[in-house]
Amino acid sequence: MVLLRMKDIEKMSKKERHEKLKELKLELIRASVEARKGGKTRIKEIKKAIARLLTAINAQS
Repeated sequence: MVLLRMKDIEKMSKKERHEKLKELKLELIRASVEARKGGKTRIKEIKKAIARLLTAINAQS
């Protein structure tokens, strides 16, 4: 499940956020391959989750 809420992200440690970011980037690559077969909504959800994580990471820095 890709849906990440800010309150869930805020509860994560810094290490967990970076691990989740790596995981989502890999998932984005897989989803882009699948999108060629059809269905691009998953890519949009993954990109939003990555943006939320990066926002939280940059806010703490």
